[in-house]
Amino acid sequence: MGEPLVFAHRGASADLPEHTLAAYLRALDEGADGLECDVRLTRDGHLVCVHDRRLDRTSNGHGLVSARTLAELETLDFGSWHPGAPTDGDEALDDSHTRLLTLERLLTAVLAAGRPVRLLVETKHPSRYRGDVERRLVTMLRRFGLAEPGPDDPVQVTVMSFSPLAVRRVRELAPALPTVLLLEVLPRWLRLSRLPFGARIAGPGIGLVRARPHLVPTLRAAGHQVYVWTVNEPDDLELVLDAGVDGVITDRPARALARLGR
Repeated sequence: MGEPLVFAHRGASADLPEHTLAAYLRALDEGADGLECDVRLTRDGHLVCVHDRRLDRTSNGHGLVSARTLAELETLDFGSWHPGAPTDGDEALDDSHTRLLTLERLLTAVLAAGRPVRLLVETKHPSRYRGDVERRLVTMLRRFGLAEPGPDDPVQVTVMSFSPLAVRRVRELAPALPTVLLLEVLPRWLRLSRLPFGARIAGPGIGLVRARPHLVPTLRAAGHQVYVWTVNEPDDLELVLDAGVDGVITDRPARALARLGR
């Protein structure tokens, strides 16, 4: 097999505030093969790139993302909390480091990159909006011409979720979109020989890979690709490379690329 793809987890999020446009542009500049983002729906139906249900950790706001409108979220600072956020003496401080990132803005930036980019989009559940998350995601991907990827298309989107039902919805709405079933533990019902609802890729966490050394070889022997998250430490990187994974999802894409000699 060839070298694994390197995905920037929420952008180059060890260096710059996660899910900001600046973090994603840094990852592209560093040479990451792909980007990973989480999406949630606002109260007025916009897809925004935020991991947590609540605003408190990554912004100066409080409460649920899903209870706010896009206009309300646009007034918040999503970057100054991060130790890598630039100050007046560093690189120019602009709203790419602090402004809420919508999926629409991220897709626009990825398409403007002028090179091949793999984009992993994770739909977050449970959500008060349930299947609307996947429905609105597929609608947006169709608008950008990304819901039916061709082999020569420079931008390739893959949808991920911990929820098997979300994976099924994507399969029904856009059968051509590849999907990843994310795994933090191994459910008793899961058969490694066949992932549910047409998922072609398994996405185990690094803790699960450490605990079950035969997991990656077993999944790959069954014909599945394997993307592992979140691989930040050198020992973990060596572990997944030795296991033969297909994708490394990391907060530190430059470090992974340097290890691969790229």
